[in-house]
Amino acid sequence: MGARLSAVGAITEVHHMITLLDGMPDGVLGYRIDGEIHASDYVDVIFPAIDAAAERGEIRVVLVVDDLDKMSGGAVWDDFRLGTHHISAWKRTAFVSDVDWMNHLVAVFGWMSPGKVKHFRLADLDDAIAWTAED
Repeated sequence: MGARLSAVGAITEVHHMITLLDGMPDGVLGYRIDGEIHASDYVDVIFPAIDAAAERGEIRVVLVVDDLDKMSGGAVWDDFRLGTHHISAWKRTAFVSDVDWMNHLVAVFGWMSPGKVKHFRLADLDDAIAWTAED
């Protein structure tokens, strides 16, 4: 969270609904998504970490979705852009969720994502982290 100067000069609060997961193995990025996602969540939280991981050579991500109420149009666009960003550096993405409609989207469209993508249930988070760290 932080403050941002808006176009009219007023300070507005920025509330990120994407937070970092603690305790990830070296080389693995972990994120928890909860609530409503906006483009600023991608720009301020995810893209800088993805850029840094790509500079090190590989992108490995564990994405935990507890609940997703809404994605802004900008967030949908940034989600699409994320998969095309540093395309050759993506190695593994674990999608961890019990949200059925999101799990269905991963099953249908996961093949379009760079690297390997695999779905895990929330109860299997430890397995997801281990799989993401594997070579």
